[in-house]
Amino acid sequence: MEEDSRKADNELIARTQAGDPAAFDDLVRKYSSRLYSLVYNMTSNHEDTNDLLQDIFAKAYRSIKGFRGKSSFYTWIHSIGVNMTINFLKKRGRHFQLSLNDVDANIENDKEFIESTSITNPVREADLKELQQRLNEAMMKLSHEHRAVVTMFDIEGMPHAEISKILNISEGTVRSRLFYAHRQLQNYLQEFHSRGPS
Repeated sequence: MEEDSRKADNELIARTQAGDPAAFDDLVRKYSSRLYSLVYNMTSNHEDTNDLLQDIFAKAYRSIKGFRGKSSFYTWIHSIGVNMTINFLKKRGRHFQLSLNDVDANIENDKEFIESTSITNPVREADLKELQQRLNEAMMKLSHEHRAVVTMFDIEGMPHAEISKILNISEGTVRSRLFYAHRQLQNYLQEFHSRGPS
């Protein structure tokens, strides 16, 4: 299945390199939602994510002539996406204020989440909303590099090997960054957990 996907990508890349912009549109359609999720979970802002996505695909289109297929297109486009997002976050720096109205809606559309919380319990609902908000705030306190590995591993479900290729670091570095980031998140959330349900 993965091999088929890579073959299909390579065909679209060859057509794009030969000057067929419609082939690149197909690649954009195929990878947009994955990249959107990755970038949004790093920026926590829909507007920034939309802007970044346009920039990422524009850069990929400009650079595709140099794509030699040493890695998969998936790895290549994610590498561009993560690097551009980290650079954007560094530039944005201190001016960023987490918008509490911009709490990730993905979990609210999650079937298991909906089923597990279908018994209406206003206290529990408020707690979950608060936990989600705190998790978002905690993610924003991580360094950009740590936020990138947590997003890719915990949210996107990417294996260590794929993350190491995307970030161009060793798998050992991926593991140590994850370990450190998880510890930081635990510390940020401890206060919320230790309070427990009232």
